[in-house]
Amino acid sequence: MAYGGPSMNPPAMSGAIPGGSSSNLKQVKLDRESELRIEVSDEPLRLRVVNGTAEIFGAELPPEIWRTFPPRLKFAVFTWYGATIEMDGVTETDYTADETPMVSYVNVHAILDARRRFAKASTSTDSEPPQGPRVIVVGPTDSGKSTLTKMLISWAAKQGWKPTFVDLDVGQGSITIPGSIAATPIEMPLDPVEGFPLDMALVYYYGHTTPANNVELYKTMVKELAQVLERQFLGNPESRAAGMVINTMGWIDGIGYELLLHAIETFNASVVLVLGQEKLFSMLKDVLKSKSNVDVVKLHKSGGVVARNRDYRKVARSSRIQEYFYGLSKELSPYANTSSFSDVQVFRIGGGPQAPRSALPIGSDPVSNPLRVTPVNIEERDLLHSILAVSYAEEPDQIVSSNVSGFVYVTEVDVLRKKITYLAPSPGALPSKILVAGSLTWLESH
Repeated sequence: MAYGGPSMNPPAMSGAIPGGSSSNLKQVKLDRESELRIEVSDEPLRLRVVNGTAEIFGAELPPEIWRTFPPRLKFAVFTWYGATIEMDGVTETDYTADETPMVSYVNVHAILDARRRFAKASTSTDSEPPQGPRVIVVGPTDSGKSTLTKMLISWAAKQGWKPTFVDLDVGQGSITIPGSIAATPIEMPLDPVEGFPLDMALVYYYGHTTPANNVELYKTMVKELAQVLERQFLGNPESRAAGMVINTMGWIDGIGYELLLHAIETFNASVVLVLGQEKLFSMLKDVLKSKSNVDVVKLHKSGGVVARNRDYRKVARSSRIQEYFYGLSKELSPYANTSSFSDVQVFRIGGGPQAPRSALPIGSDPVSNPLRVTPVNIEERDLLHSILAVSYAEEPDQIVSSNVSGFVYVTEVDVLRKKITYLAPSPGALPSKILVAGSLTWLESH
């Protein structure tokens, strides 16, 4: 069930660092258990550890080696024992802070580590093999969920575990492009620049950046992903003992709250970490009190968390899509391919014909089938600038339950010649003729 396969997976990023001027060199000395919070400007920033030890998102930075961080990235360099950091470039903001929740975060890691060791050492007498911790991180938008999940994953990998990271946040997309839910095994601490590896990812394309567009489809895909991981765990005691770390969206009210409960139940979560929200903690504690195997833990959010407005999120989504096709520093060259309309089949999930109001009981609204798969007429031109997923489905009725091998970006629809032109991360024929459209579009900027 590998994501991508040889033909749709962008190659790994190189670690090459461009030369920079020394006119903007700056050294910062950090005391123990403090951090340097940085917001990169519109130009890349180079950074290195001159002495001591420091980490970003739980992954230790190698000493004396310059790393280049892309524009607009926000991150913190934390040190447990003290360090001197050198920066080359201009930042939007940078400041040091000695009040951080890191000690409480690492204490959570220690408890999870003990549970993993217990699960690995246990010999089960019943049919249910021992299970490592399944941690789900919840909280409002901009509470630091993604950062905490990265830390927990990196610290676990540093201890030799191979936990599975699950991303249910369709709004931003940590593993691959927005509009997807995905999971991937993590074997090494995360690279603070390149992020999550793509080569083993299991990806489902929901197609929208909020679950509100099609709640039933979102729930169905969460369930599909959970079932596949469950089957994989049954055959892999090492992964099962290492457990999962699950990132969620910031929608915590109304339907968003229902979807959080659905995810907790569907993934059989054993630890719920609530970031920066007393009310949510209280509600979850109350509703989950009957489940003796679920711990609900309240954690403080970091003071370094920055609120991001709607425009920022839109730019961030666009950057994630660009990164998929072009790489972090535009070191990749996607391939333009042209296919005849007859060589591909494009489908949408949800919608479809509605029953006429006259055929319904009085007072009820016509409801379309949220899981209905309908073919898209390519000639309608509305696919221009769409992101399409390349499905592993062999038949249209398998689309909802199938993961995807990658994505293409539609750059031209020629109705007269009946040709569609798209960008793909790799050359050659697509792994499948079945493409899935959602509401996700992208305007490529040069």
